[in-house]
This record gives sequence, C-alpha cells and structure tokens, in this order.
Amino acid sequence: MNRSKIGSWIKKNKTGYLFLLPFLILFTAFTIVPVAVAMGTSFTNYNMIQRPGFVALDNYAFLLLDDDVFLKALQNTLIFALVTGPAGYLASFFMAWIITLVKKGKGFFSLAFYAPSLTSGVAMSTIWLIIFSGDRYGYLNNLLLKLGILTEPILWTSDSDYVMGVVMLISVWMSMGTGFLVFLAGFQNIDPALYEAARVDGISSRFQELRLITWPLMKPQLLFGAINSIVGSFAVFDVATAVAGMPSPNYSAHTIVAHLYDYAFTRYNMGYASAVAMILFLITFVMGRVCMRMFKSDVD
Repeated sequence: MNRSKIGSWIKKNKTGYLFLLPFLILFTAFTIVPVAVAMGTSFTNYNMIQRPGFVALDNYAFLLLDDDVFLKALQNTLIFALVTGPAGYLASFFMAWIITLVKKGKGFFSLAFYAPSLTSGVAMSTIWLIIFSGDRYGYLNNLLLKLGILTEPILWTSDSDYVMGVVMLISVWMSMGTGFLVFLAGFQNIDPALYEAARVDGISSRFQELRLITWPLMKPQLLFGAINSIVGSFAVFDVATAVAGMPSPNYSAHTIVAHLYDYAFTRYNMGYASAVAMILFLITFVMGRVCMRMFKSDVD
C-alpha cells in the first residue's frame, strides 16, 4: 500500500477512530498496561519495599507444584464456576424470558430480580447469614428443627461440608444483574411479527418459539451473558470471605481471588500475587474464547 492509499484510507476513517480514541486510551491505561505490569511482576520477588528481584519461573513453579492451598483454591474455584456460572446464566435467561411473557407488573418483577445485584456482596451476605445462622434461632435451622428434619442445629457457615454450598446459593441469587438486563432487552427487541409468522408455520408452544426463534436471534446477548457469568464466577471473593471468613474452615471456600488477596495485601508478596493473577487471567481468557466459538456465527 503506497502513501497515497494510506493517506486516503486515514482520511476516510479518521472520524471513526477519533470516536474510538477515548475508549482506546482508557482501555490501554486500565486494562492493557495493568496486565502487562502484572505479567512482568509475576517473574520477580517484590515486597513493595525492596527493589524487585528477577526469579524467572520460580513463582509459577511453587504455585503449581508446591502450594497446596492454591491447588485447593483452584479446585474450589473451578467447582464454584461450574455450578454457579451455568446456574446464574440460565436463571437470568429464564427469568428474563418469563418476565417478557407477563402482561402486567414487568417493571416490578424486573426490579425485584435485579435488586440483589445492586448491593455489595458483604451486605447481601449479612442478610443471608441471618438465614444460615448456626444456632437454633437461624431461620433455616429453626424451620428444619420444627419440621423434625434436624435434631440439632447445623453450623452452616463453619462446617466445611456446608459452607461452599451456602456461598454458591448466595452467589447465584446475586448473579442476576447485568446479564439479566441484557437478556431482558434482547427479548424485547425481537420483532413480534416473527412469532406470529412462526405460529402460522406450525409452531405451537412457547418452548418451540424459544428454541427455534428466540435463541438464534439472541446470540450476541447470550455471548455477553456467558462472558459476564464466567468472569463473575471466577472472580468470587467478597461473598466467600463474608460468609466463611478468611481463611475459611479447612480452606473449603478458599478461592483464587482470596489467595491473590492474601499474598498481595496481607503478606505483600506482589510477585507471587501477580503470578496468581496471571493464572486467573489465563483461565478466564480461555473460557472466554470457548464462549466466542460457541456464539461466533451471529456475532463475528
């Protein structure tokens, strides 16, 4: 491409790139640069007081081979993501679908489902801790004791057998936020004439409409919701620490982000914390690419 062609191309597209410039500046400053700095720091021994010392792959070797707590956190996070990610995703989708079928009170129900995501994880966990209190006055224990299902209270947030389940339940309840609104907007943007034409062609049930019309037309919203769900499930921290403490009983609710926070802001080992962050970044990046492949037909 010669200079004249380059000049004409720049002249033709400069307006579009000028509009993109603010986003590119912010994206570079707050995403690309921090990721690059974290990647470089992960190869050092840095305690925020002394100068960073280059240690090559020592942080990663210890992280993946010798750090049993990290391996436990990795296992917990993967289990958490495999359960709460799809559960929150499907709950958001079907709640948005049901609201579109309701003729009255759509605004009220939309607010009711979206409201939990407006509060912080710590605040929402405090409310749920009343339900899962480990004494006889906890709402759940009290109900189960009255029904004769239990003979003594269960320590829901102190017993390693139950605490992860409690964290998952609260997280799913709080996950219907941005993804829920995107799904709701996607449903409302579908032309009703398509459903009328489908009924003429023989579609007789709501589920057939959902599978044959709604699902294919909402590929962009489904992609956004999937990525949002993945990032949210792998980044769990405040709910887990508010419910189970830090560290949790037998590290049963210890997550990757909690491990990162421990080394970064408790031990001030920024090099090792950066290595944890890069592992988390790699996992979420790979999962994001998987979602892109699943929904690429109508998005690219």
